[in-house]
Amino acid sequence: MLCAVEMALDAGIATKTHILNLLHRLIDGKPGTPTPIDAPQAPSLRLEPKANTARYDGLRRKEANRAS
Repeated sequence: MLCAVEMALDAGIATKTHILNLLHRLIDGKPGTPTPIDAPQAPSLRLEPKANTARYDGLRRKEANRAS
């Protein structure tokens, strides 16, 4: 229990919930840090989209015609 309280104080989160969480982690005996994941890089666009305000205006006109 003392170790869990010291860990919580070191982390700057001295709440009952956090201390209980740390205590459960210590008792379970599982590693505290997750294994690193080798995730792929975020996909990138080959061709950047261009702003097409005329298309947007056309969609607004169609919506206005439907509402009338």
